Amino acid sequence: MKTTAILLCAIGGLHLGDPVLAEIRRDPNGVNVNASGATSVLITYGGLRGQVPVEAVWCGALVPAAPAIGLKCDPSTVYGRLPLRYDLKRRQDSVLTDVMSIPASVARRAYQAAQRGERSSFFYVRRFVSTAGGADEYVFVTCRMAGGGARVPFALLDVRLGFGSGEDVASVRQGEHLPPIEAHIVHNGTGRLRGRWEVVLPGEELPSADDLLTEASLPAEERALQRRYASVERFNMFLPPTGRHTLRGPDVSRLPTAAEGLHVVLLRIEATDDKEGDSNLALAGAGTGVLHSGAVAGFPMPVLRYFVGSATDASAGASPGTLHLIRPAEDAVLVAGPAEFTWSGGAAAALYRLEISNAAGEPVHSALLQPGVGAYRAPSWLREKVPGGQLRWRVVALGPTGDGTAETPWRALRLAVP
Repeated sequence: MKTTAILLCAIGGLHLGDPVLAEIRRDPNGVNVNASGATSVLITYGGLRGQVPVEAVWCGALVPAAPAIGLKCDPSTVYGRLPLRYDLKRRQDSVLTDVMSIPASVARRAYQAAQRGERSSFFYVRRFVSTAGGADEYVFVTCRMAGGGARVPFALLDVRLGFGSGEDVASVRQGEHLPPIEAHIVHNGTGRLRGRWEVVLPGEELPSADDLLTEASLPAEERALQRRYASVERFNMFLPPTGRHTLRGPDVSRLPTAAEGLHVVLLRIEATDDKEGDSNLALAGAGTGVLHSGAVAGFPMPVLRYFVGSATDASAGASPGTLHLIRPAEDAVLVAGPAEFTWSGGAAAALYRLEISNAAGEPVHSALLQPGVGAYRAPSWLREKVPGGQLRWRVVALGPTGDGTAETPWRALRLAVP
């Protein structure tokens, strides 16, 4: 009992890196978090010895993990587990980087517990399992509830890209200018937002999910490995702790429209200094120096698409804001590769449904897409499913109840055998 009391009192005494609690070290070991919303923080762990990270849990109290090492969550105070879609951990030798993305639901439960008179801080606990049969090890980070202002790590919580015209996928003729672009950003903390706009040209390999992460969401050795594309314009500005910012896109005259085909606009965010969330590698046992994590995000950045083509391909006759098809063109023949469909979803919709039927009008395939996507790559078996390759396709805008609110005309397409 006396030993247990000493361990629990050590939490308040900030003796969080004591080897008696855990052999694995981490930094930061305590962070301020938004008590009324989401928070993202990069955590660096060092000293892993044949151990792999497994679950990550938030809770209001800790208990000894014996016979395992460290302190684990009290099961009666668990607030939630890290969702798989937010699990961006990266392992390199004995070092692990982990983006702690606290959902708003966890912060709300912690705040409600504080209102009931419980402690105002809570804990993020990672469990590590030994691959050599050793004891499990629990490592925790203290989350201190605060506002979303200057003392909280600078993190991006939501980013939405859009054209000023309201279209999901813009279409222009060769040599024309595109509508202006804006990025609407929700953030915690304060710091410099630094980065660049890039464009993926037709025929180039599309970026992976890792390429779309902000630089601060990756470990140091992977940051230089992100694929680079044609740079359009750079930006570097200070974001005050207001929580929201609208970033103007690049000068539209600099966006390439000389080559026909589908272009993809990327928002690349670079890591900046952030004293509230930076990792001291020496304290974490992960090397020397400081790993900057300003503008960390627990999700890939969204992209914008625009199509450059002739007047027919670009649907120049369609009025701005209407739902219309872009590619493939009417009566197009696709000889090789998967069929890729693009459209401009100007009509307000909860979802878009892409419908593909054979020449007789019988449904062959359909897909539901979120607003803002505007593109779909059909599965490879589509060619095998339709003898002769004669198809029709269209896009239907769906309202909140699932009813169609707008639809495009059917467009003919043939999938030829290579």
